[in-house]
Amino acid sequence: MQPNTLLDAILDEAGISHAGLAAHVNQAGRARGLQLRYEHTAVARWLKGQRPRGQVPDLICEVLAARLHRTVTLDDIGLGVPGEPAGPHGTSLSGFVERATALWRSDEQQRPHLLGAPAVTGTPAVMPVWEWENPPEDVDVSRGGRHRVTPADLDTLRAARSHYELMYRKAGGIATRSRIVGFLNAEAAPLLRGSYTDATGRQLHRATGGLVAIAGICAYDSDAHGLAQRYFHQALRLAKASGDRGLGAYVIALLVNQALFLREFRQAVAFAEAALRAAGKHITPALASDLYAMQAKAYAHLGDGTSALSCIRRAETAAEHIRRGYEPDETGYVQPGLVNVQVAEALLSLGELAAAAEHAAAAVDTPAHDRGRVHRLAMLSTIELRQGHADRAVATAVRMAEAARGMESQRLRDRLRTVREHLVRSGCAGTAEAAELIDGALRVPI
Repeated sequence: MQPNTLLDAILDEAGISHAGLAAHVNQAGRARGLQLRYEHTAVARWLKGQRPRGQVPDLICEVLAARLHRTVTLDDIGLGVPGEPAGPHGTSLSGFVERATALWRSDEQQRPHLLGAPAVTGTPAVMPVWEWENPPEDVDVSRGGRHRVTPADLDTLRAARSHYELMYRKAGGIATRSRIVGFLNAEAAPLLRGSYTDATGRQLHRATGGLVAIAGICAYDSDAHGLAQRYFHQALRLAKASGDRGLGAYVIALLVNQALFLREFRQAVAFAEAALRAAGKHITPALASDLYAMQAKAYAHLGDGTSALSCIRRAETAAEHIRRGYEPDETGYVQPGLVNVQVAEALLSLGELAAAAEHAAAAVDTPAHDRGRVHRLAMLSTIELRQGHADRAVATAVRMAEAARGMESQRLRDRLRTVREHLVRSGCAGTAEAAELIDGALRVPI
């Protein structure tokens, strides 16, 4: 089940509480000869994605229509498809916009049923990727609204994406998430509902898709995996509306990364294949190198060394063709050394310690943004410890802990805890200093 953000949004618009809705539904039911005894707890379950039984969805529409003095349909309250709310692709583009903006609004209000939702698996996880890859395409994305979207509006969205990506790299996703979600609600949502031609609309959906992808990254970094997944699926739908295959492949790379974290290794391989296949000539060397490197990690975890090594070679070949200045802004994260640390992780899983250490050391010796540096140092420390080089591992861990100061990121905290655990378990000299530094970084709540 996924949270019903449309119902949440329309309840807020109507100014009706959970208990109030339950009481009104019971009363409307009595007028139809039904003996209903709903309480606020039932409404909370509906908001979490449970579908009310029988005539209740129609009763909810009736209650809200009377309150808002307009017609309210099942689609308006997220109950148009029996069994579960419609996914981001299972509706018209204008309907998708309403669902997307409802999610942003619920996120900004920090609705607990949304923040704590788990990531979906199986068909609901695969369908958005399949629908991005396959027809039908959006023939015309123009829209008639009150506000005309201008080139200056598009420039603002693009500048915001760069701004929040940089903030995420320096301060972490937890600190950045509320800022970017607030921007989506205040700036992007009115533009999507505005007036624009097909050509402007393509650019608008592309610019918004890039922003929504960063929001998903921040949610992922905050351990809100169901929410992150929904943002990634939204970004994929926006990429399709933009007609930019390269942007879609970038979003799928984010889904691949999340699948690796959730240990959905076969799904990671399949998603990467879909991105490489569907984007074709539109995929850039930077993105191709990252997708192949992540595939290598997935194959290594699955114990398929032959496929992992094949993907490593492809990743390295693609990386050699990266030309700075010819890549879109979104692939700027594929900095020199990123493929090295990805390959190091794959080789570590295969037990190839010497080769893994060589790649990890090369990654650390290459300049990187603050966040990437922490990950590279964590990987090198882990490998050094596995090799029996305890003194080196401790020194590297100290550098890692110092580099992590000031960042609010669950992923980085996971890295720090893992390195600390490995050091303490080893019992090597100097562990106390590194452990104390890591504890200091973890002591401040986020």
